[in-house]
Amino acid sequence: MYRHQLLKTFSLFLLFVTFSVTAQEHAEEHSPEGRDIKTEIKEYISHHLLDSYDFSLFSYTNDAGEHIYVGAPLPVILWDGGLQVFSSSKFHHGETVAEVDGNYYKVFHNKIYKTDAEGTITLDDHHHPTNTKPLDFSITKNVAVIFLVGLFMFFMFSRMAKSYKTNNLMPKGMGRLLEPIIMYIRDDIAIPNIGEKKYKKYMSYLLTVFFFVWIINLLGLTPLGVNVTNNIAVTLALALITYLLTTFTANKNYWKHIFWMPGVPVPMKFILAPIELLGTIIKPFSLMIRLYANITAGHIVLMSIIGLMFIFKSWIGSPLSFGLAFALALLELLVAALQAYIFTMLSALYFGMAVEEHDDH
Repeated sequence: MYRHQLLKTFSLFLLFVTFSVTAQEHAEEHSPEGRDIKTEIKEYISHHLLDSYDFSLFSYTNDAGEHIYVGAPLPVILWDGGLQVFSSSKFHHGETVAEVDGNYYKVFHNKIYKTDAEGTITLDDHHHPTNTKPLDFSITKNVAVIFLVGLFMFFMFSRMAKSYKTNNLMPKGMGRLLEPIIMYIRDDIAIPNIGEKKYKKYMSYLLTVFFFVWIINLLGLTPLGVNVTNNIAVTLALALITYLLTTFTANKNYWKHIFWMPGVPVPMKFILAPIELLGTIIKPFSLMIRLYANITAGHIVLMSIIGLMFIFKSWIGSPLSFGLAFALALLELLVAALQAYIFTMLSALYFGMAVEEHDDH
């Protein structure tokens, strides 16, 4: 336990140091003289929250004045009259034009557009690019992290299953860490909300979504710059899976209480049916917004407080900002688990409503 807490504290410290150093370099090297530091901080936070086509840890300027990025490129996969596959290093972090088989591509506002050799991007009256945008199936930073977390979870649960095969009474290694959490999800989330008879068929999804959201949220607090759950497309996919499972596993009583509620006057049934049907869509929509908004707000507030150090520039204001940010980061550790718990709990609640047996009189 002590080692685990020490590792968390060290990760948080690295997060602060990485943000502080990078933000300072960004302000000093890329800002024209006299530019508002608040604008620089806002731009850095916006950039930090976005997905990217490479896995950058940090950057620095060498003695020759070159800006060096430390990280790893990722594969770019485009469909533009045919399959185009190349490394994101061709973009040099969005600073150059990538040439592939006579075609030229440029990253503009975190999207890839087809352009010419000079990287020309034409804008309409609303400042939206008019260049052709090819179909993008690239392995971005968020996608790569999702794959890695999936492999890690597969390894984690495989080791646990193996430990039960060799010792039925007491799991070893990974099993000792995971068993209390799994038992809690089963006994305090799945069974009370779904029922003892039908909870088992939903347990695999509930365990998967809990550990996925929890691990991803914890990675978002590290210096890796991974912000998967503040991407609304990811939370949409998770909420959509919950909606589909609820819809296609629901029994006839569930649909009966939506379209033809027992004990309700007939005229009211025609009024309430569309409202109840809309409610089946609003519930997973609230799951999507809740997870996305809480994680995004937490990242923005945390980095904004760290950014105050560059605004105060004093021995009093800067330590206070750092201390407040550190306390908030510790709170974010709780929020990371809490959001995973809420998503899992509400999903189980929706499943329970879908399979509940009603005794109408």
